[in-house]
Amino acid sequence: MRKLISLVVLVGAILTTTMMAGGAAYAQTPDSSGTIVVQTIPGPTVIQKISARAEGSWPWYVTRASGIVAAAALFILMLSGIGLVSGGAFRFLEPLTAWASHRALGITFGISVLIHMSALLFDHFVPFSMLDLFVPWLSNYKPIDIAGFHLGSLFVALGVLAFYGVALIIITSLVWIDKKPHTWKIMHLLSYVVLLFVFVHALYLGTDLAGGVVRLVWLAIGLLTALAVLYRLWRAKTI
Repeated sequence: MRKLISLVVLVGAILTTTMMAGGAAYAQTPDSSGTIVVQTIPGPTVIQKISARAEGSWPWYVTRASGIVAAAALFILMLSGIGLVSGGAFRFLEPLTAWASHRALGITFGISVLIHMSALLFDHFVPFSMLDLFVPWLSNYKPIDIAGFHLGSLFVALGVLAFYGVALIIITSLVWIDKKPHTWKIMHLLSYVVLLFVFVHALYLGTDLAGGVVRLVWLAIGLLTALAVLYRLWRAKTI
């Protein structure tokens, strides 16, 4: 038991020394007589490697994380909005709580979108300028052609257009919901367009949605939301 404890302590000491040493690592190699010799190997330490990797790739992780949060908030926001109009949300929450939750989701979605766009400005692997983020079709990232027509960076443009739609919806919701309810209602219909733009934008540009189970889940969420929208239209007697 004592030998085992001594071995653990020795391994821990070696690892700690390796991680904390400035610009050096250690390796054990046997010499000609069979004796183990500890040698210093020049190069970055484990901590330095982790720090360098984090410093270079943090915008990518922030962009991915904020995009996932924004997408989840948007779909929950849409479903809760349909629930508020149809009355289904009041089966689970009191009216004031339901409306407050819907509003909080909208603010969360807006903040997530801003973080998602801001992080792209610091990404050195896929560089985006300020104009790329605010002017549709200005970016050259992943241009596409459909049926012989060059559509440029369509999926990036959909994200930019969705941002403007989100800004209009949030601003009018905060300012006009009581003062100009009819205008607010018309502007709020943009949420369906924003939903479609965000869905396509994430489907073709999202790193985590490139394939596999996550992409299938995203498609299933889109189908579920589409059915909810059709139900909302049916309730409104518009189809």
